[in-house]
Amino acid sequence: MNNNIKSILLTLSASFFAVLMEALIRAAQYDSNVFTIGFLRFFFGLLIIFPYLVKNKFTTYKTNNLKFYIVRGLFNIPVMILGFGALIYIPFEQFKAMNFLSPIIVVLLSFIIFREKIFKYRILALVIGFLGTIIIIRPGYVEFNIGTIMVLVSLLFWSFIIILSKYVSKDDSPITMVSYQYTLMTFFALPLAIYFWETPSLFSILYVFIGAISGTILHLCLGLAYKYADLSVTQPIWFSGLIFGSAFGYFLFKEIPDLWTWIGGIVVFSSVLIITYNERSKEEKKNKNIINAID
Repeated sequence: MNNNIKSILLTLSASFFAVLMEALIRAAQYDSNVFTIGFLRFFFGLLIIFPYLVKNKFTTYKTNNLKFYIVRGLFNIPVMILGFGALIYIPFEQFKAMNFLSPIIVVLLSFIIFREKIFKYRILALVIGFLGTIIIIRPGYVEFNIGTIMVLVSLLFWSFIIILSKYVSKDDSPITMVSYQYTLMTFFALPLAIYFWETPSLFSILYVFIGAISGTILHLCLGLAYKYADLSVTQPIWFSGLIFGSAFGYFLFKEIPDLWTWIGGIVVFSSVLIITYNERSKEEKKNKNIINAID
């Protein structure tokens, strides 16, 4: 299996666990607030990986990219507050649909910052995925309310976080990236949690803990995916989250997707198939050329 396909599968897994985490965080906020739940999400995440940190005598923290991790942690605060907070203001499937603006921003930033090559089929996959999103939310269908504004602002910060994560991934392991994120976010979010504290129920605490496990798997998968391929390869795969989001919205929140959601979901998923097929074909062609050269 070539690196691009590995990256696609890892990103697909990350997409699923991202939706699961967001669904659990949304459920947890019904009897608490975003500051409390956001802090607990990262605190529990730190507890989950803490035995590994101790076993390795905290050598996981060795890095030459500390300043980038600090900046990423500071950017994560508005993503946490605005992104998690918006979950209670708009339907879950619409939340996921709006999040698909992020891959567009990331690919453009990766071209500007990293000078990554953007092949025609990758552009096509992004355009198709974006069109699928438009089919779902339809111009004028999503109300431009406080939740919409919160999502859009959080997406801008999240896109820069992805760029920073891609940059440090060339030097650091996924577990180092996750360790710094959870440690810094726990300390950065603590003052806000203390000031706005609302004690959640036991069920909400359980939701957040499972969400923290899902988030940990999400970030580990992403860290590996960034090592294997360009951002222009991985970003269209995030459109698959729409399908996962519609399923979770239906089964957990009784939000029934309409016909347009399913049509848009099919269009979105086709963008994933396009980039997967082309990456595999490109690798097979490369291998064939190597074999012919040897012969």
